[in-house]
Amino acid sequence: MLQNEFSRLGTTREKSSSAVPEEAAEFVIDSERRMVVVRFRNRVTGADIADYVKRMACHPRFEPSFSEIVDLTGVKDLDLNADDFLRLADQIDPFLADAKRAFVVRTSVQNHAARMHRILRVHRNIEIFRSFEEAEEWLGL
Repeated sequence: MLQNEFSRLGTTREKSSSAVPEEAAEFVIDSERRMVVVRFRNRVTGADIADYVKRMACHPRFEPSFSEIVDLTGVKDLDLNADDFLRLADQIDPFLADAKRAFVVRTSVQNHAARMHRILRVHRNIEIFRSFEEAEEWLGL
């Protein structure tokens, strides 16, 4: 399962993490499956998301056509305002319109943040799930 990718990276998978793991996003780029899995934890700001996107987009294995699973289940505080949501959707999001995006949430606040991104990216292929298994199934994994 991709949920365990952070602990079992192979030769076609790359892991990148920030210098401050408590606040940073960890991500895995799986070239073989053509996807990215990102896990956000604790407090998340617009700057944290922009930093993740910048690191991922600069990675030599990343392609904008990849699918993505965004794990928000470890987020305790989402410090995003309306301007952050608009900037993230309109200027920062690096994925192509036909790339499949799955958000995994546990709380209503996490669900609201994922819904805001889906609403602002109406031509995107974005769904919200309560488990990694559901997200993987939807992605066809």
